[in-house]
This record gives sequence, structure tokens and C-alpha cells, in this order.
Amino acid sequence: MPSDKRTGDGLEEYRRKRDFSETAEPSGEGDRGRPPAPRPALPPDLPEGVETGSFVVQQHGARRLHWDFRLEVGGVLKSWAVPRGPSTNPAEKRLAVPTEDHPLDYQHYEGVIPRGNYGAGPSLIWDRGTYVNISHDRRGRPVPMDKALAKGHVSVWLAGEKLAGGWSLTRIEGDSTAGKQAWLLVKRADPAADAERDIVEDSPRSVVSGRTLEELFAEEG
Repeated sequence: MPSDKRTGDGLEEYRRKRDFSETAEPSGEGDRGRPPAPRPALPPDLPEGVETGSFVVQQHGARRLHWDFRLEVGGVLKSWAVPRGPSTNPAEKRLAVPTEDHPLDYQHYEGVIPRGNYGAGPSLIWDRGTYVNISHDRRGRPVPMDKALAKGHVSVWLAGEKLAGGWSLTRIEGDSTAGKQAWLLVKRADPAADAERDIVEDSPRSVVSGRTLEELFAEEG
């Protein structure tokens, strides 16, 4: 793989792991002419002017099936791999393992990463939309996304095609994977919560192409 001399945009690790002569994943150097992801209107009960951005969840059939949860922060997509996918049940805590930052272009990516490449396998856009930062400190004061991430507790309000309402990401200590952080992704108790539904099982199709992971692989793999 050719050396990468580009620095300063936070995507060095992302590029180091990929050979863009073999994979169609975006390098982060442009949007390749793709239109921006849709940004649904903010919920009416939230004030205008709050910190917001895009989010995407990609179902990824790599060596181990997982869902990649990504939030637009500081010009990149902050990313977590969620092995069991999101749950709309506030009582269920889903493990979320941080991965390298991805370029904003990645929110448009749906395809099959070729065998022999990092993350080989089909990846579809399971959900996408807009988030609003609702993180706050113990005194109820707003906390910017970058500081909330550094402190290890982020709360967002999602307006997606599948996921909605409040969600929290919390860093936990003493994870079993040496040298790596572990977080928990949890649905907040609000009208969008549903303890009876398995949204991953009930809603497996891409919000872009309408395909399942198996159909995507059969057509492009």
C-alpha cells in the first residue's frame, strides 16, 4: 500500500488501513459528486441554534457482523462498532467499541469491500439522518460534542428514518479488550423508546437501496 503523507485531518489511521486502488470506500478527499445526506427537520420541542450534525448507521457483514454508529463531529465521522446493533429498549445496554474516524463522505458509502482488504464484506446504509447534541453537565449546562466525547458521556437526539429520540453513549472502564476503550449505546426513556421491538430484526433493509445485506452481497460481491 502506498505511504500516506497527508496529515492533519484526523484520517491518517483510516487511510493507513485501506488501499484505495482496490476498495471503493471514499478516501476523504472529496464527495465524488454524491449529494449530501438528507437532514430532517429538528424536533419542534428543541431550540434552534443547538449543535447538530449528520449521523449514519451502517450494517457491516465483515468477519463479524456489526453495526457502525457514526456521528459527524469536527469534520469527521466519530465511529463505534456495535456488535448487536442499536436497541430501542432503554433497559438494554449495547456494547460500542470505538473505531478510527471516518471521512464525512462515508455516510454515503454502500457496497462490498473486496476480500483481502480491511473490513472485507458488504456494508449497507441501515439508517441516516440528523442528530442534535443534548449533552449537559450535572448543573444542566450544555456540553459541546468534543468535550462530551473527551469526558466519556455523550447524549444526542436522533432524527433518522429508523432511529429517533434520545440516545446516550457512555465510556466504561475495565473493558476486556486490552488497550481499547469500550462504550455503551443506550436508548433514553422517551416516546420513541420501544421495549417490545427488535428494530434490528424487524428492519434489516438499507434506507437507500432497500436491499438486505445478503442481497447487496449477491448483487455486488
